[in-house]
Amino acid sequence: MTTQADRPLILPDRPVLIAGPTASGKSALALHIAQTQGGVIVNADALQVFDGWQILTARPDNHDLALAPHALYGHVPFDADYSVGHWLRDVAPFVNGPLRPIIVGGTGLNFHALTQGLAEIPPTPPEVREAGNALPLPALLAALDAETEGRIDTQNRMRVQRAWEVLQATGQSLAVWQDKTPPPLLSAHAATCITLDAPKDWLNDRIARRFDQMLDQGALDEARAMLPRWNPDHLSSKAIGAPELIAHLQGSLSLSEAREAAIIASRQYAKRQRTWFRARHKAWHHVAADSADLSATLRFAHSAED
Repeated sequence: MTTQADRPLILPDRPVLIAGPTASGKSALALHIAQTQGGVIVNADALQVFDGWQILTARPDNHDLALAPHALYGHVPFDADYSVGHWLRDVAPFVNGPLRPIIVGGTGLNFHALTQGLAEIPPTPPEVREAGNALPLPALLAALDAETEGRIDTQNRMRVQRAWEVLQATGQSLAVWQDKTPPPLLSAHAATCITLDAPKDWLNDRIARRFDQMLDQGALDEARAMLPRWNPDHLSSKAIGAPELIAHLQGSLSLSEAREAAIIASRQYAKRQRTWFRARHKAWHHVAADSADLSATLRFAHSAED
């Protein structure tokens, strides 16, 4: 039984970090905290930074944007490269800014870099990136050292290719670079860190319903607008549902098949997210995402002295 003392205490002058799998209610919780206590909601999702895919990446809509300050949503061109290092530089002014940051997203690597530090790895040359794009996942994995392989999600091609690129471009493994990591921008001890735990069946149902809602909101029109500029190698093209809807528009999938494939991909992604957070967020506050009133699982204070 959860007691009041077990619930995270949200102080208005203390940063809040909210992590969790896709469709678990992170953005709604962040908005509730911002409206209750103030602060700026800062995006920590690797795909919501890009323009062009507002619906499919579940970026806040105009209604939510009007309810509280938001930052780092859709500010990167859809065809640009954008790394964890880019995000860490972009988030720094908000960590040290005048408004209390409420940092929310499902990209575990961003939170890890924020609270554990990030190795300052040189940029990857375009020719190395192109060579990596042409290799299958097993070939990328085969080139990695055991230490690096043990630290990354080996099912996530983007993470595996990144590790391969670092080795090819610098001659040193990703693990070696990580071991030279500088101090973090924001220590987890200086923030209220919350991870939303979502039961599999509950989350799978929400994922399916949310994708249907995205279709109702115009996700297919969004894909149609992106079709002339579509390039599967763009990082923004990794948005779940984008390859599937593009395939439908190109005639290789029916809409029903595209919908089913996108829902399956989203559920698989959520499984990887849950695995990441279980392994790396053991010291965070874990809150049940399927609570009838998620905000009631938190305690709110008017000042740090309360």
